[in-house]
Amino acid sequence: MALFRSYVRNLPHWRSDGSCYFVTFRTHRDQPELRYGERSFLVETLLSNANRLYALDAYVVMNDHVHVLVRPGDRIQLEKLVHSWKSFSTHELQRVWGRRGRVWQREYFDRIVRDEAEWLEKMAYIAHNPFKRWPECGGYRWVSPREWETGSRET
Repeated sequence: MALFRSYVRNLPHWRSDGSCYFVTFRTHRDQPELRYGERSFLVETLLSNANRLYALDAYVVMNDHVHVLVRPGDRIQLEKLVHSWKSFSTHELQRVWGRRGRVWQREYFDRIVRDEAEWLEKMAYIAHNPFKRWPECGGYRWVSPREWETGSRET
């Protein structure tokens, strides 16, 4: 039986060891859209410790938000993982790209992916997110997996 833990900041956060999570975090309302190079940098940030500290099933970096489907490794707390992505990227976005002030909203959304059907739904949502916003875009380089199939995967 899985042990559930929860805490609340502005949004509720439920935790269960070994779970897959759908996570979303947004730029601060005072920030301009993320530019081409900044999106590429964010992808590099997400991939930097993938397969070592966490499994990254999917991601999309949009112009004002990021969606991630992630499985934290043993003894890795999701809130610390998200904090590391946001704090590292904030530092670099300020230093390299000259952003000022708060880059990300303080809070983020996360949800435990409960089963394979929900995993498939979240994968499709992530893969198609750019095309819902920009239907005319032929390809989008800041989404993975790019060629998504509806094959099954354990959650």
